[in-house]
Amino acid sequence: MNLILLGPPGAGKGTQAKLLEEKHGLKQLSTGEMLRAAVAAGTAYGKQAKAVMDRGDLVSDDIVIAIIADRLNAPDVKKGFILDGFPRNTAQAEALDAMLKSKGMKLDRVIEMKVDDEALVERISGRYTCAKCGKGYHDKFEKPKKPGVCDVCGSTEFIRRADDNEKTVRDRLAIYNKQTAPLVAHYGSRGSLTKVDGMAAIADVNRRIEEVLNGV
Repeated sequence: MNLILLGPPGAGKGTQAKLLEEKHGLKQLSTGEMLRAAVAAGTAYGKQAKAVMDRGDLVSDDIVIAIIADRLNAPDVKKGFILDGFPRNTAQAEALDAMLKSKGMKLDRVIEMKVDDEALVERISGRYTCAKCGKGYHDKFEKPKKPGVCDVCGSTEFIRRADDNEKTVRDRLAIYNKQTAPLVAHYGSRGSLTKVDGMAAIADVNRRIEEVLNGV
C-alpha cells in the first residue's frame, strides 16, 4: 500500500507514519532523509544533488524524483511506502504520478490531516524538551509534575527549537496552505484524497486512518 500524508508541520504526520509502519510494514520516506542518504552513498543522483546544494541552490524536482525512484527499488519498501513532505506542489505531484506509472506502481490513498491553524500555532509554539533526556513537554498541555524539573531524569535544563515560535509557525503555515490547496484539488479530482481530523487525539486519528485504509 502506497500513501501520501499531507499536513502542515506539527500536524502529527510523523507520529501517524510510525504507527502505520509498525502495523503494516510500510516504510516512511522523507525527501530530506533520502537526499542525505543519496549524497552520503555517493550515488549518481546523490552527486548531482550535492553539487547543487554546495552551490546553495535548491535541488531540482527531476533529481528528487530520480532519488525517490531509486529508493523505491529497495527491499524495505516492498510492502509499501508513506511519502512525507513530498510532493509540495502540483508539478511535483504530476512528476511523481508519471514516475510511479513507469514503475508499474500507484498511490493507493492520499490522506490530508486537517488542522486548525490557531490551535496548531498554540501546539507548536508551546512545546519544549528536556535538554538531558529529550522528554517532551508543553507550556499548556504537558507540564512537568514539578515545575522546572524533568519527570524522567530530574534535569532542570530545558530547550526549545529556535523555529518553534509563533511568527515562524505562522509563516510556515501560510506557505503550506498556499502550496497545498492545489495539491488537494489535484488528488481530490482523482478520487484518491481523504481528509481526517488531525486535531483529534493520536489514537483517534490513527483509528480514522485505519478505517480509510480498510476501504482501499
